[in-house]
Amino acid sequence: MTRAQAARRSGCVLLAGFAFGACLYAQRPSPPAQGASALELAQRVDRHYDRLHSLKAQFSETYAGLGMNRAEEGTLLLSKPGRMRWDYNSPPGKVFLLDGKYGWFYTPGAPQVQRVAARELDDLRSPLRFLLGHTELEKELTGLKVAPDPSHPAGLVLTGQPRGQEQRVSRVTLAVDPASDAIVALEIDETDGAVTRFTFTAQQPDAPVPPETFRFTPPQGIPVVDSPPPV
Repeated sequence: MTRAQAARRSGCVLLAGFAFGACLYAQRPSPPAQGASALELAQRVDRHYDRLHSLKAQFSETYAGLGMNRAEEGTLLLSKPGRMRWDYNSPPGKVFLLDGKYGWFYTPGAPQVQRVAARELDDLRSPLRFLLGHTELEKELTGLKVAPDPSHPAGLVLTGQPRGQEQRVSRVTLAVDPASDAIVALEIDETDGAVTRFTFTAQQPDAPVPPETFRFTPPQGIPVVDSPPPV
C-alpha cells in the first residue's frame, strides 16, 4: 500500500471512529423506534450515547475501492474525551490510535509510523465531537433520512451526508437496532465509488479502559513521519 492509500484508509477509520463515538452503547433499552422520523431517531441515538464514557467492541471492516478489496477485523476501544484505539487481529498487529493530540497509524512490516496532528483531523472530521460527548447527529449529517434496514427485519437505517465532507463522502449510513437505539453497522460511500463498511458486535458500555491504552510507543528503529491529514 502506498503512503497516500494508507493515509486515505486511516481517514476512513477516523470517520468511522468519530461517527461510532456516538455508539457508546446504552445501558437501558428504549422502546422500539419503528415509525420514528429521521430527526426523532437521531435524537434517541444521541441521548443514549451521550451518557456513556467508554466503549469496547469487536469490529469487522470491509473496503472496496482504489483497486483494492479488503476484509479486516479487530477490537475497538473508545474513551472520552477524544481517544480511540483500533487493534486489528486481521492483519495482526495493525493499529490506529488517537491519543487526543495525535493520530498514529502503523502496520507491522511498514518502514514508518504515520502521525497526524489531532487538530488537523478535528478540522477535517467534524464528527470528532461525538467522542467529546456532544452528539448531535442532525447537525453532523445533513439531509438525514430514515428507512427500514434490509438486513434486519425490525431495524432502521439513518442516512446523511457528513458536514464538511461533501468533496469526499457522498453518504454515511448508520444501521440502528430499534430495541436499544444502538448503531450496529456503519457504511461510508465515497464520491469516487469506494465503500467502507464496519459492523460492531460484543459491545461493552463503560468498559474499564486504562489511560495507557491510548499511549503509542513507536517500535524500536521505526521512524515517525508526520503525514498530511487524509483528503
